[in-house]
Amino acid sequence: MVIQFAIGGLLLVSSVLCAGITFWALERRLTRSRVWLSRPPHAPKLMLVLCATALWVLIQMTVAVWIWALTFNALGILADLEEAVYFTLVAFTTLGFGDILLPLQWRLLGGMAALNGLVNIGLVTAAMIEVLRQVRSQQIAMLSETS
Repeated sequence: MVIQFAIGGLLLVSSVLCAGITFWALERRLTRSRVWLSRPPHAPKLMLVLCATALWVLIQMTVAVWIWALTFNALGILADLEEAVYFTLVAFTTLGFGDILLPLQWRLLGGMAALNGLVNIGLVTAAMIEVLRQVRSQQIAMLSETS
């Protein structure tokens, strides 16, 4: 049990660090583009930011899933890499089909993977909203300055 918590904890921290570092990089890029994003036309630029942020979410979640899946595979917990990726995706999304189960001695990792998915989804949702809020606020501020 202690081994499972240690491995799961390392995977959780790795995943959150990955989200934080990649969000920092996205935020830096948006900061450098702030003046351009604030100038009209606003709607296409807001859509571009939404798409870029959604792409960031997909990449970040994919990296987190692969971190877990590669660990499951390296430890020989699941039969092959495809099964490890599938199990991790099902756990992360809390879909929980139950068609693939971890061996009893590793089952706590399944719950920790689901917890990681919940944490990541919460983090990326908050980050997406904050990015869009900031860009839109800058656009509105620019409009009021020019009026």
